[in-house]
Amino acid sequence: MKLPEKIESDFCKSLTGVTRILETPYYRVWGCAPIWGEDGKVHVYYSRWKHKYAKPIGWLVSCEIAHAVGDGPEGPFEFVDIALEGRGGDHWDSWSIHNPSVYKIDDQFVLLYMGSDGSQFGIDRDEFLAQPQDVQDEMAHKLIRTKRVGMAVSKSANGPWTRISDQEPLLHVGPPGSWDDICTSNPALVVTPEGKYYLYYKGWQEGPIDNRKYGLAISDKLEGPYIKYEGNPIIDFSYLAPRVQCEDAYMWYEDGIYKAVMRGMGVFGNAEDGVYITSKDGIKWNTDSPTIAFRGSFEYFPEEAEPLFRPIKGRFERPQILFNPETGKPDYLYCSLRGGIYNSASGAVLKINE
Repeated sequence: MKLPEKIESDFCKSLTGVTRILETPYYRVWGCAPIWGEDGKVHVYYSRWKHKYAKPIGWLVSCEIAHAVGDGPEGPFEFVDIALEGRGGDHWDSWSIHNPSVYKIDDQFVLLYMGSDGSQFGIDRDEFLAQPQDVQDEMAHKLIRTKRVGMAVSKSANGPWTRISDQEPLLHVGPPGSWDDICTSNPALVVTPEGKYYLYYKGWQEGPIDNRKYGLAISDKLEGPYIKYEGNPIIDFSYLAPRVQCEDAYMWYEDGIYKAVMRGMGVFGNAEDGVYITSKDGIKWNTDSPTIAFRGSFEYFPEEAEPLFRPIKGRFERPQILFNPETGKPDYLYCSLRGGIYNSASGAVLKINE
């Protein structure tokens, strides 16, 4: 199948690079989710894990959601505390808390995330590091299959956070042979004009080729239960080629249209160009005619530093949007980007000039 034409969306054309944020020694920083707090400041919730775990599966083993605050969208941001971390024991999110996305719904803040559970191994996370590499690789393979979606809420952007998904995750995997039988991960949330809660999530299927797709689960209440849409997956680029796929989707509703930006994994023939798609109902998306959401990082941040652990540079991941508190329109795009002054990874901020 012929790949889509490389057409930049208006969203893409509006972007200008601003700055890296939250560059932190000894830590790998990822997945920066911003929101305006009740205090008039910008709060950022971000994934971080110590370098000693990052080879390169620290996000599965020992990630936590840190919380930083700045006076404005462009920072600087100062670390405040840990919003969420692995709970240990035999909890479904015992080891890693990763990939946050944050929202203000009615009178409370809502934090979505992905959790992993290493309790099956009978060791702690430092003991994991002492295992031979082949054993670590096998454990990582099993950890991926524990990834599930969770939710926490708070009356304040400063916390404390209460897990809604305490005893069980919000979404379990599908039965063997289903499109999401390995994991549920990388959530995004939209409240529809009708007051429904649309929870979007990444999943993929056991098999010789991993292909990441997006499904939808719907609830009448924020806390659930969330029922998977019968027509899942609703975003699937495998029609282009078996290994063409997507992840890290962020969805929102604006001017009567559902919109999404996400990491494109080969959709435009490369790993750098992000994907922008739209939908009239939040269910049927124009995956047959996507446009480019953002380009490679060198279009916005001229850097030469190589990443610390993998020879990959120039690729934005985990796009998240900060909305203008007065207009409600997308104002800034926050992404994850390898490299930076510590030759590791950090957040990156781009201005949306629409």
